[in-house]
Amino acid sequence: MNTPAHVIAGLWAVGHGKRAWAPVLAGSLLPDLPMFLFYAWQRGWLARPDSEIWSTRYFEADWQLFFDAFNSLPAVMLGLLVARWIGSPALRLFFLSVGLHCVLDLVVHHDDAHRHFLPLASWRFESPISYWDPAHYGRILAPLEALFAVVGAGLLMRRQEPLPVRWLAGGTLVAYGAALVFALVYWVGPGAAAG
Repeated sequence: MNTPAHVIAGLWAVGHGKRAWAPVLAGSLLPDLPMFLFYAWQRGWLARPDSEIWSTRYFEADWQLFFDAFNSLPAVMLGLLVARWIGSPALRLFFLSVGLHCVLDLVVHHDDAHRHFLPLASWRFESPISYWDPAHYGRILAPLEALFAVVGAGLLMRRQEPLPVRWLAGGTLVAYGAALVFALVYWVGPGAAAG
């Protein structure tokens, strides 16, 4: 799933109330943070083209280990045990949202699947569906994910949520709106012919 959809899913499934939004937001973002750092390094610092970044560099063993370490379900379970042991509701919400992110990714990643069971196992579950890959129903799942995120964000804005949650929901709506405009202009409209 795309990161904004993970945030919306986390806020809906895990985080309700004034104190919940910050740890849920952090937990929803953490599994994707290594990918953002990777992309900033590859594109921003090394100036590599996107085609090389996503077809070659992304799949290098060291990078894969870096990504997978932040998507480890055993680490999530350990974090939940620690949260319970020390009696921290915020840490519990954080790890619940990390876990939700990981489980959702487990279901919608094929060729780019994570090793969600590190360090206990290096096995990857290659889902038959992908949230982005057209060869694995990405043309169906991508619009459904966008619809989920937009509807979820809209409903969060209408609920009696803390102001930061409504701002996050509004930002998600803006992000998906901008992506739609970009797609229409560059992939469907006159910009598509020029590109």
